[in-house]
Amino acid sequence: MKVHPEEQTVFEVCLVVPKRKTKKEDATCDCVEVLENSFRKVGFIVERIDGVTDEFMKLAAPLEVLGKAAARLEMKKRTHIGMDLLFELDEVDAFVRQPDGSLFSWSERFRCYDHLIYGIVNENQSAVTLKCDEEEFQWKVGESLVRTLESKKIVKQIFPLHDEIRRKKLLGNWALNWWNLTGQPIDEVYSYFGAKIALYFAFLGMYTQWMLFPAALGLILQLVEFGSLRLLVLPIFFISIILWAIMFSQFWKRKNSALIARWQINYTFGGDPGYRLSGVDCTSLQVPVELIKDQEMDKRKEKEAFQKIEWFGRLRRVRNDAIVILSIICLQLPFELAYAHCYEVIQSDVIKFGLTVLYLFAIQYFTRLGAKMSVKLINCENYDNNEKRADSLVYKVFGLYFMQSYIGVFYHALLHRNFTTLRQVLVQRLLISEVLENVLENSLPYLKYSYRKYKVRSKKRREKGSPQGKILFTSRAEKEYLKPSYSASIGVELEDGLFDDCLELALQFGMIMMFASAFPLAFAFAALNNIAEIRTDALKLLAIYKRPFPRAATTIGAWLNIFQFLIVMSICTNCALLVWLYDQEGKWKIEPGLAAILVMEHVLLLLKFGFSRLVPEEPAWVKANRVKKAAQAQDIYSKQLLRTISGGEKALNNVKKTE
Repeated sequence: MKVHPEEQTVFEVCLVVPKRKTKKEDATCDCVEVLENSFRKVGFIVERIDGVTDEFMKLAAPLEVLGKAAARLEMKKRTHIGMDLLFELDEVDAFVRQPDGSLFSWSERFRCYDHLIYGIVNENQSAVTLKCDEEEFQWKVGESLVRTLESKKIVKQIFPLHDEIRRKKLLGNWALNWWNLTGQPIDEVYSYFGAKIALYFAFLGMYTQWMLFPAALGLILQLVEFGSLRLLVLPIFFISIILWAIMFSQFWKRKNSALIARWQINYTFGGDPGYRLSGVDCTSLQVPVELIKDQEMDKRKEKEAFQKIEWFGRLRRVRNDAIVILSIICLQLPFELAYAHCYEVIQSDVIKFGLTVLYLFAIQYFTRLGAKMSVKLINCENYDNNEKRADSLVYKVFGLYFMQSYIGVFYHALLHRNFTTLRQVLVQRLLISEVLENVLENSLPYLKYSYRKYKVRSKKRREKGSPQGKILFTSRAEKEYLKPSYSASIGVELEDGLFDDCLELALQFGMIMMFASAFPLAFAFAALNNIAEIRTDALKLLAIYKRPFPRAATTIGAWLNIFQFLIVMSICTNCALLVWLYDQEGKWKIEPGLAAILVMEHVLLLLKFGFSRLVPEEPAWVKANRVKKAAQAQDIYSKQLLRTISGGEKALNNVKKTE
């Protein structure tokens, strides 16, 4: 029998606890000893490691332990006939395995770990007295042991561990594989990090690969002098770019469907839930308890109550969106216009460059303030689950960054019609923002890691009897504990670090698309940046950050809608740029060239919305497999139902004969 990776002993979760000061003979009620013994009774393989100032407890769960937990959780898994059935450990061969051969996905395994870790409760008839050094406290009946220790600050942190063998393999064939510009082992990324991160890298890889075409066109336009034909070449370039963007978005949907089908994720129900080792299912509906307590409530009143909740929730969201929009108009817009005006009147290029750098730093602070306000507003809104909350956060925060990133460019493009200044602004924005983002997102985590190591060493040196000389971190678990978490800069409770990466990608897409006619070379800059982005993002996940918590996903979420919105905006802005480039004297005469541009805008908008009808979002083979398996499932259900009915009638006839 082939040994799958999951059936080997791999430590996947680590708990951090303080070092004990009690003597071994006094440790019968020591809380850490009780915790370790409880983990062993559950079935975990436990390894204890002494760190510099803390102790680390690594956990590994054999396949049998994970299978029992999955059965208790009533976890549904895809079978070979295409149906999602409740998992049973005795029927392992009936379930489809993951691309790497393992039985459970990373998200499913983490869900089992969550259940096992937080499922250890006090089943005695009375409370148990536990000790931590000199402190005593009660472990109450029916209370989770880990939650009790977390409330007492004894369990400091629980985090997923990197698998060193698989991590080094991904470093070699993914993060450090610069020869393959856009190729990535997406199935391996999915098996190691989960669906959400894998979908992001699949999108980034396809986006970068497709961008090579407009990058080549932009280089040709930059290097070849077309002279008087430039007014004809730019519209052709613009049409090519819009068609490219429309086709890319539609073919990405097809690839997305193919990946979800290959990974056996049930996209009808949004995939398996994402867990953060909290013991709380964050996908539960937020329906007031009082609506379901009273079983005798009048149906009409019940209907009215739910309608009231629905519409008041929608009105609250509209109010919050209005607050964000007014804040942008009243607070951010004057600041943006002041910067754009100063840039227009200043003559020195050096001062302009310095002003842009200062502006980018300052606006980041103001935008983060607005984003924090958005998070508070979202907490007041009524959403079914965290996924919809996260989408609302994406829309609100992108609105802030949209104003911050583009209003100054619109000022130069639409009001002053100064194409020379516009190109300078685009070059500075692209170069400064891309370089600044890459430097910050890779250097700040390393600086945080170095600072935490410095703090631990300083704390150890202050202790009495501590050894002299250099203090080394020999444990891999301790090194990972000191690394920063892969979290979002805004809305940590709703999003992970992919929020910042997707935001950066969306802002870049808007910048190069909406002003493509003014600066075609921007696509070449973006292509080079994205080739580097694939490797640097992979490197920071594998080497700089802790291993991220798995989060389920079936698409890239609200970001795809934002890309669609930017395509529509690009059609409008580029047509306006071409109009002003054509009508340099500002006489606005409806001449053939001008009329052709206006007609072209309407045609492209029709193509944008018509192409989605022409190209289906689901590949034919995915749809065929889904229909075939659904038919097989229906056939099996029908036969089982007939056997049940037939067996019931025979039993009834036997009873009648006996009587």
